[in-house]
Amino acid sequence: MKSTTLALVAALATSLGLSAPAQAAATFVNGLALPGSALDVSGGTSVNDGRMGYFSDLYYDANRSEWWGLSDRGPGGGTLSYDTRVQRFTLDINATTGAISNFQVVQTVKFTTASGQAFNGIAPNPSSTLGGSFDPEGLVINPRNGNFLVSDEYGPSLYEFNRSGQLVRTFSTPSNLIPRNAATGVANHAGDAGNTAGKRTNRGFEGLAVSPNGQFAFAMLQSAMLDEGGADGVYNRIVKFDLSTGAVAGQYAYKMEGSSQGRGISALVAINDHEFDVLERNNRGVGVPEANLAAPNKKVFRIDIDGATDVSEIDLDAPGASFTEVSKTATPVVDLATDTLSELGNVSPEKWEGWAIGPKLADGTYLMLAGTDNDYSITQNASGEQFEVFIKAGVGTVTRIQCDIGTFNNCKSIGGNGLVGVALPTGTDFTGYTAIPGVLHAYKSGLGDMTNYVQAVPEPETIALLGAGLAVMTWVRRRR
Repeated sequence: MKSTTLALVAALATSLGLSAPAQAAATFVNGLALPGSALDVSGGTSVNDGRMGYFSDLYYDANRSEWWGLSDRGPGGGTLSYDTRVQRFTLDINATTGAISNFQVVQTVKFTTASGQAFNGIAPNPSSTLGGSFDPEGLVINPRNGNFLVSDEYGPSLYEFNRSGQLVRTFSTPSNLIPRNAATGVANHAGDAGNTAGKRTNRGFEGLAVSPNGQFAFAMLQSAMLDEGGADGVYNRIVKFDLSTGAVAGQYAYKMEGSSQGRGISALVAINDHEFDVLERNNRGVGVPEANLAAPNKKVFRIDIDGATDVSEIDLDAPGASFTEVSKTATPVVDLATDTLSELGNVSPEKWEGWAIGPKLADGTYLMLAGTDNDYSITQNASGEQFEVFIKAGVGTVTRIQCDIGTFNNCKSIGGNGLVGVALPTGTDFTGYTAIPGVLHAYKSGLGDMTNYVQAVPEPETIALLGAGLAVMTWVRRRR
């Protein structure tokens, strides 16, 4: 806690300095390709318990100067048992350039129920009841108490866990978001079969943000609901939760650039209590099979909910529906697909899912960190049989194959269109093939883009400690 207080004092001192000249936009600094076969620090050593889950979301806890990366429901895609978890990691950051290096996982926290049972990534069964099924996709830390707030795709749900990963609160999901048959009211949280309304399968609360004062959380659906256009819909719902009461305080409509190529949002980050960054992407780029390599589109936009209509009682695609959507910048904060790494053949990863605002740099700009979900570099067929996915980077291209887990046996090619092809002949040279890496990109913000940024406030006990420290300093000065 002493180091936290010193960091807060330093931050206060820095904030009194002169402002640097404004920059036009966020600029790419560098990137890291992290080994796809790396393990977390849970003690597990298998693909299904221990392989590192990069990054369904990212969060920087400015109060503790800590980085967190969220793993999702596991490498089985909801078909295999997996204890869900979150990772604390460290990064070396060049305070002048913003360059990142030396990624290290230092803590793995598993999520459990209040009674200590593991929250599991396997799909709900029966599908009408969530039970302990959990597909975590969004992460923030409640600045008022330091707890984890985590959003889920199955529900869609919002949960609060203590620092040990134990459940302390479940928020009530608005009834219009529940995936269900509108005629019968029967829910199906495991798939779309029978559902005519509510969120689409695997398209729940993908983005999560918290207001700087810890009063509200904002959970965002990945794409349009079944009864608001489904795969052809362009409006995502943002749900505002009051963290003091647990009540829903409103819903807002965000309009995507389009609906083709599996487009959806992957992250939501608070700039202040009404402005946010939204990461919007298609499903193109380097990923497991089914991901087409052509035309990746990954952008971060700045939005503002001030002036937007509360659409809690509005059907967004109903004829004559009248509402004001959240405002959205025409020019993105950053176009992630334009910045690539040679380790992926200079082709963008498919699943950019993490976006976080990190510490302030020496010139007054902020480090902004983007991260990918590499799906554990594992795929599976309809019967649950798993395969390892490997890539080989060339110049401006990348080749993909899938093989038996942990080996180069029974390998098959994967086309640029994402379709699994023919078996590769015995004696094929697999030199240069590696598991799909997790990727982190570092960006420097433009000063002009961050003038409205408000960092999350310290926890009450931290504020008290800071006040006590300042009081001691004042007493010492008077004694002198």
